[in-house]
Amino acid sequence: MNLVLLSGGSGKRLWPLSNDIRSKQFIKLFRTEEGGYESMMQRVYRQVKAADKDTAVTIATSRAQVSVIHNQLGEGMNLSVEPCRRDTFPAIALAAAYLADVQGVDMEEPVVVCPIDPYVEESYFEALKKLAALAGKGEANLVLMGIEPTYPSEKYGYIIPEDGEQISGVASFKEKPDKIQAKEYIAAGALWNGGVFAFRLGYMLEKAHELLDFRDYGDLLEKYEEMPKISLDYAVVEKESRIQVMRFHGQWKDLGTWNTLTEAMEESSIGDVILGDECDNVHVVNELDVPILVMGMKDTVISASPQGILVSDKHQSSYIKPYVDRISQQIMFAEKSWGSFRVLDVGEESLTIKVTLNPGHRMNYHSHRNRRETWTVIAGEGRAVVDGIVRRIRPGDLVVMEAESPHTVIADGELQLIEVQLGREISVHDKEKHPLPEAEGL
Repeated sequence: MNLVLLSGGSGKRLWPLSNDIRSKQFIKLFRTEEGGYESMMQRVYRQVKAADKDTAVTIATSRAQVSVIHNQLGEGMNLSVEPCRRDTFPAIALAAAYLADVQGVDMEEPVVVCPIDPYVEESYFEALKKLAALAGKGEANLVLMGIEPTYPSEKYGYIIPEDGEQISGVASFKEKPDKIQAKEYIAAGALWNGGVFAFRLGYMLEKAHELLDFRDYGDLLEKYEEMPKISLDYAVVEKESRIQVMRFHGQWKDLGTWNTLTEAMEESSIGDVILGDECDNVHVVNELDVPILVMGMKDTVISASPQGILVSDKHQSSYIKPYVDRISQQIMFAEKSWGSFRVLDVGEESLTIKVTLNPGHRMNYHSHRNRRETWTVIAGEGRAVVDGIVRRIRPGDLVVMEAESPHTVIADGELQLIEVQLGREISVHDKEKHPLPEAEGL
């Protein structure tokens, strides 16, 4: 089975754990058998491979998310990377062209597309295989998964089937309703549209060429900024006459708000947290290195990270987005392909960061025009490369990089540094990459 996982999200509804780089699918909140934590993306990918190890997975994502995907799933993932944000139709067209031209997938092969972050169990992945099989038969050009509603949701669009069979034609689609309309739709047999669907690869590429001006994957990638912003539903789904919907009766949750996310958490607190005996239905996630004590609270979510602190009634937490839109701040925590960083202090002409590099990884060899930097090693060992000169480093060592001086650091084991940036114009855009020189010790 060819599976395309859509990885998007603005990172605002789960603030302060999420930000413009760290969307909800990358937050590690779910216990693993080994006792650690995994993200929604890691959980879904693990479940996919457990259901069918031969499933060919491609992640359709944005450029900003590439590093964190590599960090959490490894360097060998197949990625269809949008150069800029458009909408679901250009993104899926790009993924289809990637499958055809880069991966060499046959035009008759079925492809299943679904979000990367649903909270589901094994039955969902069995349903995906059935969806692929239906698309492969060719009786319909598009086969949708319709989720059996568990409540009158205002967050989803609705699919109106032609009948009550397990697999049926589609009578119509309904936009996100209010609660009264949602109840009416459900009474009439409507299903949630969870954005899960299957098609033959050749069909989607044919639609892409009809509506978008490009020759192949490389040409579409080059012209991507010129592509119209248009959803797949509007461009293709709602206009397709040969379309079916397959009912799904199993567990399916979109953990898009703090309220729904805490319903799926296996424990009431993560991190350094003390809950008083009188607390009821309280969930706390603490990513800071200071304790949180909660007493006498009910129906509350509390979250603390370098990005900020949230204290909210659970129901009200669903309406967080307009408040977060008012907050303007730089990214305070991010996972990169080589490790992670956390901002410790922001001054007028300085920025202090704790950097953690994973074993065997390194940063790009790069320089900055408008700032100098220092690294102080606090744990682990590795090699610093400055102006082409390699130096072994260990705890207590100080490395100084002047402006325009190319540098990188290589971790032999896990390596932790305190990086201090000094300058009048400290910016993420002030970075020039260089080829790593050939030097003894690399």
